Amino acid sequence: MSGRSFKLIARNRKARHDYEILETLEAGIALLGSEIKSLRAGKISLREGYVRVDANQAWLVGGHINLYEEASRFNHDPLRARKLLLHRREIEGLRAKIEEKGLTVVPLAVYIKGGWAKVEIGLARGKKHHDRRHEERRRQEERDAASEAARMRGRS
Repeated sequence: MSGRSFKLIARNRKARHDYEILETLEAGIALLGSEIKSLRAGKISLREGYVRVDANQAWLVGGHINLYEEASRFNHDPLRARKLLLHRREIEGLRAKIEEKGLTVVPLAVYIKGGWAKVEIGLARGKKHHDRRHEERRRQEERDAASEAARMRGRS
């Protein structure tokens, strides 16, 4: 998510908790008119989403974009699979890593960049339960050290 300015719409915090992100990629996303309006209003959830790669195409599956109230009968299906816009070599690289190493691809964030909807996707490896515990312990130690330092600064 570097380069030009962007407006963050949604972030998948659960993905960074459940997975170790090895590599990230920016992809465009093919949306219907009612979907982009709903997305701009922030009505999207990536929590259950994942990326499926098949037949030289990548699809965002399980991402939920709420119905757009003003669209009436022309509304979209909130759970439909949405095509991700990637170069062929990027898709082939993802497919090779998924098949070879048993990794998965998860959506990390959705944002508007230069007027276009973009999805940050991450090539990820699932964390084991003990990995998550270790990470939580490390974060707690960092918080404790920061509060101790703040307390010591207050004494002088």
